[in-house]
Amino acid sequence: MESATWGFNRSGEYATVLRKMTPCSRRRFLRNAALAATAVTVPAFAQKRSATDWVPLGNSGVKVTRLAFGTGTHGGRVQRELGQAQFTRLVRHAYDSGIRFFESADNYEGMHEMLAEALKGIPRDSYRLMTKFKWREAEDPKGTLDRFRKELNSEYFDIVLLHNVRTPLWPTELERLRDSFSEMKDKKVMMSHGASCHGLLPLRAFPGNNWLDVALLRVNHNGARMDSLKGDSTGAERGDVGEVTSRIKQINGQGTGVIGMKLVGEGMFRAPEEREASLKYVLGLGTVNAMTMGFKSPAEIDEAIMRINRNLNG
Repeated sequence: MESATWGFNRSGEYATVLRKMTPCSRRRFLRNAALAATAVTVPAFAQKRSATDWVPLGNSGVKVTRLAFGTGTHGGRVQRELGQAQFTRLVRHAYDSGIRFFESADNYEGMHEMLAEALKGIPRDSYRLMTKFKWREAEDPKGTLDRFRKELNSEYFDIVLLHNVRTPLWPTELERLRDSFSEMKDKKVMMSHGASCHGLLPLRAFPGNNWLDVALLRVNHNGARMDSLKGDSTGAERGDVGEVTSRIKQINGQGTGVIGMKLVGEGMFRAPEEREASLKYVLGLGTVNAMTMGFKSPAEIDEAIMRINRNLNG
């Protein structure tokens, strides 16, 4: 068998020449040809995704870890009752596990200070911080945010949200406060701004609202603690999963970063299969960029990471 290759011919010119192939070189030639053919047909293995990946929040310019550590279970009561020492150990476990996104709110009494103490000594640029502003106290937004900065021991916030807007006219009613947030974003007091809501009526004002860099929205597989026309769903009542997920798709599509909350129904999903079903559902939507969960033990953190990783790569 002969093979064509480049070399010097009998006239001393560099040109294509035919060479006799030895049995060894023939086997090598056939093997390399087979590998070349395989290379174009076998897809490369996709990189595994994780709960602790850094992901962009829409077009906000802010990246966070896919899973956030929340401090507001039942208004922060669950985390407060741990006490500072146990809460600090829990935050450090989350950080060491790769969670670098922490969120709180002025409504969660004492949690700004507890979170600041738990994060003391950790480089500020290694994690992202989100807090929420009680819009009913809008007389002095700059003064309020200065207080937040002192309480959380941070010169800036990655995300500040209007907390729990409740009326369909909130964009107009809170226009002055939104303008203040925009001004403070320009001054780098906050890197992005947005809102959270309770109820379908305020949620319907999120699509088409270009002021929203980030939206914190309640979502799970069966509507527990989700939005309804009454506002908050409670007990046996369920929120409207169909409308909520439809609005989330619109909000995500306009470039607003979407963070999901109430993924385990604020603790209602006590059976492991319920938590699994919820995370599988939310991750399957493809429109929720990140999610926040309130924890009270290292085991809950480990389980959440495990279930998210499994469903991301299932």
